Parts: sequence; structure tokens; C-alpha cells
Amino acid sequence: MVGEDSSSIRQRRLSSTAHGAPEKNEMQKRPEGEKSFQNSSNGWVDVDHVITKKMQLIAEAEELKPAFMKEVDSHFTEFVNSLIAKSMLLESSTATSTFPATCSERDLHKTKGLRAPPEHGKLFTARKSLLDELFEVNHIRTIYHMFIALLILFILSTLVVDFIDEGRLVLEFDLLVFAFGKFPVVISTWLCMFLSTFTVPYGLFQQWAQGHCCSSHRKIRSFFFGTLFMLFQAGLGLGPTYVAVSYALPPASRFIVILEQVRLLMKAYSFIRENVPRVLSSAKEKSSTIPTPQVTQYLYFLFAPTLIYRDSYPRNPTIRWGYVATKFAQVIGSLFYAYYIFVRLCIPPFRNISQEPFNLRGLVLCIFNSILPGVLILFLVFFAFLHCWLNAFAEMLRFADRMFYKDWWNSTSYANYYRTWNVVVHDWLYYYAYRDFLWFFGKKFKAAAMLSVFAVSAAVHEYVLGVCFGYFYPVLFCLFMCFGMLFNFILNDRRKGPIWNVLMWTSLFLGQGVIICLYSQEWYAHQYCPLKNPTFLDYVKPRSWDCHIQI
Repeated sequence: MVGEDSSSIRQRRLSSTAHGAPEKNEMQKRPEGEKSFQNSSNGWVDVDHVITKKMQLIAEAEELKPAFMKEVDSHFTEFVNSLIAKSMLLESSTATSTFPATCSERDLHKTKGLRAPPEHGKLFTARKSLLDELFEVNHIRTIYHMFIALLILFILSTLVVDFIDEGRLVLEFDLLVFAFGKFPVVISTWLCMFLSTFTVPYGLFQQWAQGHCCSSHRKIRSFFFGTLFMLFQAGLGLGPTYVAVSYALPPASRFIVILEQVRLLMKAYSFIRENVPRVLSSAKEKSSTIPTPQVTQYLYFLFAPTLIYRDSYPRNPTIRWGYVATKFAQVIGSLFYAYYIFVRLCIPPFRNISQEPFNLRGLVLCIFNSILPGVLILFLVFFAFLHCWLNAFAEMLRFADRMFYKDWWNSTSYANYYRTWNVVVHDWLYYYAYRDFLWFFGKKFKAAAMLSVFAVSAAVHEYVLGVCFGYFYPVLFCLFMCFGMLFNFILNDRRKGPIWNVLMWTSLFLGQGVIICLYSQEWYAHQYCPLKNPTFLDYVKPRSWDCHIQI
């Protein structure tokens, strides 16, 4: 039986081999175009057809991928926003639950009058800066490399032109030396500003808070300390300005002094604004403890990259010193980038522009020729300060909330652009100017609140430029109050789609050209056309309008 079975199996193998041999020979005899057909149990399968179908499926998946990711992103954003809203509502309910249920509406109104609702305060969470996340993508990092390549070309062109003109390599960087001149005066002025901001507001608040609960004349005492704080703010607002003007500091040195002055003024106000209502609430509840912050918390706040005071912030566990060094190196690289932009694109065309008559054609050509350097300087200011400088200090302080800006480049409205360009300043204006205005006058005056915020922001920007350049030429103020307000209502949040982003970028580019052109013309007009006995009208009237007459 075993022998018969083995012989039958052997015969079946031979028969299958005999049948398979012609098929194998037939496959070998087929032309190249037909070798894509392979044998299956039921017949031939077209491999090319299968590959084509597979490629079609991949293409369809790639087409669906952006829509899918957009849908996931929108749902995730809605989920996060709802989660934040619920947490804020929970904080609000916790705050209001401390009052008894039998509390009258009058008592609630008195308690509400202490400050704006606490649930509207800024929430700090640990998050990375957007550019740090984007630079992890190779495509975005390539754009960064393109800007580095452009810097290399600026350096090469400058060196080649200097070698042709001078017969040697010129590495003096005279513009940077001039712009940052008299730096010891800057350092001493900053030390005075910082030490006064560190001691005076904190000392006044401690003195007021310690004696507020037991004082029989609380309103008079609060008015007295509030007046002292306002006098300090006025002194901090006038002192650095006087130093910058009297010592004739160059532009970059003035920018350091004035911007630090504004920063410390805003931080001192935030410290008082956030802590005074806590003391008032404690006195209202007749609490035995006075909620006053420690001096180390206030000192940390003065260096932290935020303008909103909190007793504590989310912190990272370690400091990445390599990251800090990289950010400071990028700041220095941005300074040299700006230097070459001014040397190659700004100084040559504007050096002799005051010798030409002031006319419409020259103004239009000047504006459009200034768009490229204006846009590059805008990018450098954003990258060097809002990304590198703030992230470097945040890393050294282990400050975890790195949302100093949002994706302003995707804005389809100027309202969104103003909210996302500089989140640090926007938060201060939103909570202490806009929200407090509505809390004081009522929610019916939203347009007036927005107008007041625009006016304050425009005035501060123009003050900084006016002091730093040494002349009054309210170009930026007019752009803010006229075109900025107009575009804020025309290009509002209801405008969606790529065309509105294109319009936003076009107007932004044009505005940068206007700023660079007009301020550069005025700068050289003041250099070439000094006035011996200027009147008040001479200080107000732009000198570039008639400088060519005096040459």
C-alpha cells in the first residue's frame, strides 16, 4: 500500500512538471510588453493595471489629505477653545461661590466694582514658539536657509564693491559703530530705570497694602499712594527721554533706552493693576492675611518676557544653554543683516535725494523702491526680537509659555494681524486698555474702546520713533489712525480666503515702503538742511518738503 501511494504521488509530480514546462517556456517566449502578466489560480493578472490603480489611490489620498488635516485642525481648535472656556467658567464659578447665596445685588455690584471680572484674565500655559515648531519641517527650514543665502550675497556684494572702490576690503562697520554709540550712557540709564522700577512700585505697594486694612481713611490713603505712583510713572516717562535728547544719543542707542522705558512703564502698571484688587478683595472679606507678592516674584516678572503679572508662571525643568547661545547668535546675525540692507539698499538712493526737487513722481518711485528693504527690515525685527530675543530670555528663565506671536502671516484681516503680530503687547492693550475701558464705560462702547486702543498704540509708536530719530514726522501715526483703522473695519474677521491674505500682504508691503521712504528722506533733510533759529512751526513741518531750496 505504501509503495502504491508513493508511486502515485511520483506520477502526479511528473505530470504536473510536464504540464508546467510548456507554460514556463511560453512565458519565456512572450515579448517584454506581455511579461507583466503573471499566472494565478484562475488566469492572468495585469500587474501594470494594479500599479496604475495603486497610484490613483495614492493620488486621491493626497488630494484628501489637506481637507482631512484642515478638518482635524478645526475640530481640535474648537475642542481646545471649549476646554479653555470651560476652565475659565469653572474659575469664575469658584470665585463667585465664595459669596453667600443671600448676598444682595448691591453687594455683588460693589464687589464687581473692585476690578474687571477675573475670568477674563490671561491664562499662561506651556507651549513652544510657532517658528520653533515650523523649523522642524524641512520645507520651512529651507526658507530660513534662503534668507541666510541672501545675507551671504549682501556681504559679498558689499565686499566686492568696497574692494573695487577702495582697493582693499573694508570691514569697519562704521554704521553700526555710529548707531550704537555712547553705549556707557545707555547702560547707566538702563540701570537707573531698572533699579527705580524694582524698588519704587514694589515699596509703594507694600506700604499701601500693609496699612490699608487698619486705616480709617482708606480712600485718602489710597489716593495718596496712587498719586505717588503716578508721579513715579511720570518721572520714568520723562527722565530717559531727557537723557536721550540731552546726550544726543545715536538712533540705535535711543531705541534701547526708549523701548526699555516703555517696557518698564507697562510692567509697573501691570504689577499694580493685578495686585491692588487682590488687597481690596481681602479687605472686603476682612481676611487676616494680606495677599502681597514676594520680592523675588516681582523681580522675576521684570525679566520675564511678558507684560502681564502673575505670582507664578509655567516653568520648564531645565535650561538649554545651546538654544540660548543660538538665539543670541541669530540676534547678532540679524543686526549685521540690517546693516547690509541699509548699506546696500537704503543709504545709496537716499544720500542725495534731498538735492532733488520734491515732486509726486519722485515720491512714488521712492516708495516702491523702498518696499524691498522695508519688508526685509520688518522680517528682521520680527525674527530678531519677537522670536530670538524673547525666546532666549524665556529659556534662561525657564519661562514655558512661548506664544509671543501667532501665525500673523496667514491673516486675512488686519484685525487678526493686530492680534497675532505681537501677542505680548496685544495682551497688555487688550486686558488693561480695551477690557478696562468696556468695564468702566459699558459694553455699548466697543467702537470707542477700539479707537482709544488704536490711539494709544499709535501715539506710543510715534513717540518712540520721534525721540529715536530726533524729529517729529507722524507718518506711522497717520498710517495707524487712518489706514490702520480703515483696514481694521474693511478687512475684518469675516473676510476669508486667499485673496484677502494677498490684499493684506500688498497693503503691508506698501506701508513698509512708505515708512522707509518718508523717514529716510526726513533724516537726510535734517542732516543737509539744519536750521539756525528754528521756530515751533519748523519743528512741526517736515523739512524734506523744502530742503532742496536751501542747498
